[in-house]
Amino acid sequence: MHEMAITFRLVQDEGDLARLDRALRRLSADIAEDYATHTPTLTRALLGAQPAALGLLALRGDNTLGAALFSPNFSTVRGAAGIYVSDLWVSADARGRGLGARLLAQIARDGAARWGANWLRLAAYHHSHDALRFYARLGFAPANEQQELRLGAEGFAKLTEGAA
Repeated sequence: MHEMAITFRLVQDEGDLARLDRALRRLSADIAEDYATHTPTLTRALLGAQPAALGLLALRGDNTLGAALFSPNFSTVRGAAGIYVSDLWVSADARGRGLGARLLAQIARDGAARWGANWLRLAAYHHSHDALRFYARLGFAPANEQQELRLGAEGFAKLTEGAA
């Protein structure tokens, strides 16, 4: 019996968005992280007038085998556009078969065509040993020359109110 091929599709409508939302919820459960995104927020971020990110689905028929969320990033140090992959999920039954690498390759192709991107950036938790090994096999290396800093929602609100 012939196995159905995997297709990749950017999130384009509410049905795709629901698939992505379910996949991102599974990712959060897999890495024991909270999932704070609400559907209207995700809808605005991907399907709004000024999208903040793109979603990619890996499908076999009606089954979602993988998903990713990514956005453009520009570096004056690199002198080029890049892509930030904020979320990458592959279903448990599809892991170990190259789907994660195929998702990243599809993101790279899309980002190169869309933004002229020539580099990728992502983050993985220190305790996600399998993910860290996977990324290392693909050639990702820690960016130890920088320290990631974050400004949370409360600080962001204060900044936007105070700096005029």
